[in-house]
Amino acid sequence: MSLFSRLSAEFIDIIEWVDTTQNTLVWKFPRYDNAIKMGAKLIVRESQAAVFMNEGKVADVFMPGTYELQTGNMPILTTLMSWKYGFNSPFKADVYFVSLRQFTNQKWGTKNPVMLRDPEFGPVRLRAFGSFNFKVQDPKLFITEIAATNPEFVLEDINEQLRNTAVSRGMDAVAQSKIPVLDLAANYNEVGTMITQSIQPDFAEIGLLLTKLLVENISLPPEVEQILDKRSEMGILGNLGAYAQFQAANAIEKSAENTIGGNLGAAGMGLGVGAAMMGQVGNIFQQNQFNPNSPNASSAGDTPPALPTAQYHIAKDGKPDGPYTIIDLNAMVMNGQITRDTMVWKKGMAAWAPASAVDEVAGLFASVPPPIA
Repeated sequence: MSLFSRLSAEFIDIIEWVDTTQNTLVWKFPRYDNAIKMGAKLIVRESQAAVFMNEGKVADVFMPGTYELQTGNMPILTTLMSWKYGFNSPFKADVYFVSLRQFTNQKWGTKNPVMLRDPEFGPVRLRAFGSFNFKVQDPKLFITEIAATNPEFVLEDINEQLRNTAVSRGMDAVAQSKIPVLDLAANYNEVGTMITQSIQPDFAEIGLLLTKLLVENISLPPEVEQILDKRSEMGILGNLGAYAQFQAANAIEKSAENTIGGNLGAAGMGLGVGAAMMGQVGNIFQQNQFNPNSPNASSAGDTPPALPTAQYHIAKDGKPDGPYTIIDLNAMVMNGQITRDTMVWKKGMAAWAPASAVDEVAGLFASVPPPIA
């Protein structure tokens, strides 16, 4: 330091800190040879505290306000220096300003999935992340335990430690809560409160106060989420028979749209086959909806089982031939083995009838051109 700087420092009698940063927790006031004049003015702004340290020992702590430094308002420092008289001589002391404001939006999160035991799914791996706010609550303890004699202590010097504490204690709190994985999303506030209570003592040990902790997301591994999505789909579908019929109807509609202006015969064939398949699929699912051996079945309240898939007989060379399903009949129509005049019968019909008179069979002829007059 130059002679001019030394002389200037001797005449400086105002000790203050104007913080222009967003990440400084502790800042040491620069003074040549740490010499402070008795009677100097100390200015401590809101959200600050000034800590005087003598020979490595924390002495007096000043909260926001303006002070004229005298032996009367520095009792601990006066005792440490063994001043017996109140003479106005310079004294040596380190002055540290500590920021008491809140440091917000500090991120925390698991680097790797954490294994937990879920009451419904058993062992699961969870990831979690969020944010937290904190501030210095005890300046003396914070300097003693963390900042020490560093002339400047910034947020990055401690953020990693705080983040690790939040993750470690936080996931322990989640495990101890016994909240099912599927219910965690609806209880983020409760989980955040539990984590805050769990890690607050760790912050207090170093003079900090955790003012808020937010849980932004708790998630399962992607492959497990895919399985849950499938399970959700099955739950939403509910009646599989109705869903299958709905899908078949959509397929018929798309087939008709694709053939408009094109081959109308092919469109008609698609409608006939689609109708037949929709009927068959619907019958299959209806059969599976009722199980008389199920413990939940009752003789009065449950729907009786559906009739088996319709079986058709055709007249061939004057003799009954069959039975055939509607899909079989469709193939025979396309091959010309059955015409509109072929006699058809199925269970429930009073007598044989031409194929054109049986509604479900007549639809199969939509794609077959009529006879040439």
